[in-house]
Amino acid sequence: MWQLIGLSIIQSIMLSCGQLTLKLALAKMPTFGWTRVFWLDLLTNWWFLASGLLFGGASLLWMYILKHFPLSMAYPMASMGYVFALIFAAIFLHESVEWNRWLGVALIMAGCVFVAR
Repeated sequence: MWQLIGLSIIQSIMLSCGQLTLKLALAKMPTFGWTRVFWLDLLTNWWFLASGLLFGGASLLWMYILKHFPLSMAYPMASMGYVFALIFAAIFLHESVEWNRWLGVALIMAGCVFVAR
C-alpha cells in the first residue's frame, strides 16, 4: 500500500512539473505556424524539452504502477496530479487560487486516503 502511495506521489509530481514546464515553454513560443522559425524555436526551447522528459518519465512510472497494482486503486491516486498542479501554479506562476479550489483539493486528498485504505 505505501509503495503505491509513494510511487503515485512521484508520478503525480512528475506529471505536474511536466505541465508547469509546458506552460513555461508555451509562454516563450511565438504564435503557431508551419514556418521554419517556429519549429526551430520549438526544438531549441529547453522548457519544452524538460516537459517532454517529465511526461515521458511519468508515463513510464505509470506503466509500472499499472502493471503492479490494481487499476481500481492506482487510477484514483493519479488525481493527486491535480493537487500538485494547483500548488505549483500558485507558487511558481503566482496564480491566485480561490477558497473553493482549495476545498476541492482537500476533497481529492480525502478521496485518496479512502482509496488507499
